[in-house]
Amino acid sequence: MNTRSIRFRLTVWYAALLAGLLLVFGATSYFGLAGYLEWSLKDSLENQAQQIAVSHLADVGLTGEDYVIEEIKEHYAPEINSRFVRVTRGDGSVLYVSGIPEDQSFDPTGLGASTLDGDEPHTREVHLPDDKGDLLLYTMPFTARDGSRYTIETGAPFDAIESVLRGLLFTLALGMPVMIVLSIAGGYFVMRRALEPVNALTRSAERITSSNLGERLPVVNTGDELERLSIAQNNMVGRLDAAFTHIRRFSADASHELRTPLTVLRGELEELAQQSKLPEDSRERIGSALEETERLSRIVESLLVISRLDAGEARMEKKRFDFAELTAATVEQMRLLAEDKGISLVSDVEGSVEVEGDSARLKQVVVNLLDNAIKYTPPDGKVETKVRRNGGFAILEVKDTGIGIPAEALPHVFERFYRVDKARSRAVGGTGLGLAIVRSICAAHGGDVTVESQEGRGSLFQVKLPIVAHD
Repeated sequence: MNTRSIRFRLTVWYAALLAGLLLVFGATSYFGLAGYLEWSLKDSLENQAQQIAVSHLADVGLTGEDYVIEEIKEHYAPEINSRFVRVTRGDGSVLYVSGIPEDQSFDPTGLGASTLDGDEPHTREVHLPDDKGDLLLYTMPFTARDGSRYTIETGAPFDAIESVLRGLLFTLALGMPVMIVLSIAGGYFVMRRALEPVNALTRSAERITSSNLGERLPVVNTGDELERLSIAQNNMVGRLDAAFTHIRRFSADASHELRTPLTVLRGELEELAQQSKLPEDSRERIGSALEETERLSRIVESLLVISRLDAGEARMEKKRFDFAELTAATVEQMRLLAEDKGISLVSDVEGSVEVEGDSARLKQVVVNLLDNAIKYTPPDGKVETKVRRNGGFAILEVKDTGIGIPAEALPHVFERFYRVDKARSRAVGGTGLGLAIVRSICAAHGGDVTVESQEGRGSLFQVKLPIVAHD
């Protein structure tokens, strides 16, 4: 996974934000529920104490204390309801105190005497000795109609609150990671769908090269940044298309216009060279000028070929033929050139490898690659040519044991007029356009050409062309 991608970073930010919100929600829910349950318990204890005071203790002078005790047991049943109730007389003696609850949630026997700060009721938390439980205790003073004073205490354990809070905490601890994981997965899926138009634009942009600038990117009709981006890129491709068309037209027109004056110049120089009274030094200068004129003519012709190929205007008679047979015949024609330099020329082709294209143009590919290999391979070297099938493609490989190409020059060898060593290339008659022509011809046939090389150990050029499917 690409950790620097927009999708990954959006997913991480989304997950972090979601996790933070869930944690805040969980903490708020936990402490909010804890506060609410404690307030509710306090309110319940206060109401219970007030009911005991108003309903049972107010007329204790008339009904008697035994009646009060029986009423508390009957109406509140502290032991059954896990509540604590204690009524203390003004002199400190106990009128009534509840026993240990049936669920053993706490033991009130260790609870000390009631305490009052003034005449105001209050609530406090009590920790019973020997870890016998914790109580929330509400204490309220009360004066009966006959003037007798009492202290009423009602209490309840924290177990019920803690049980609910533990359940909530367990639910949050179990559910939040699951929710986060599901949300991250859902967010990743949603972001993938949201970024799919960007992927479509990327795939379309990668297919556009200098040979198909007429194509355009799909416009995403969303009315947002993606639509503006696709429109802007299409406008940019349109400007590039116009610029490339202008450059190709200029190259083709310039090359075409240069052919005639160069032909005239060569003819006049040849005529001058044939004059018998011409001094020897002048004859040599005219011969040198003829060589440069011939070289310039080859450059002009090569530029014209490349311009027409790149513009799709070159005349090509495409037909089905055996590329392996063509390569083998071309190798035989180049063998004499290799033998003159003492170079071994080896051909290894498969049976029949049929392609569809212009045989003359593809022969030019083989000739240019072999010519380069022979030029830059020292005597006693070796040049191997192979033609084979690989999937749906015909593969031509030209391998030599020559001087090789430096690593920094490999990305540029197919550029026009690029020479690894300009002085050396000029000495062997190179124009710097042979490999550019090879690439243009391959591109015109839906193929490609690549190179692998190590300086001092030779080079391997590989041409890949689509194979014609058998009927």
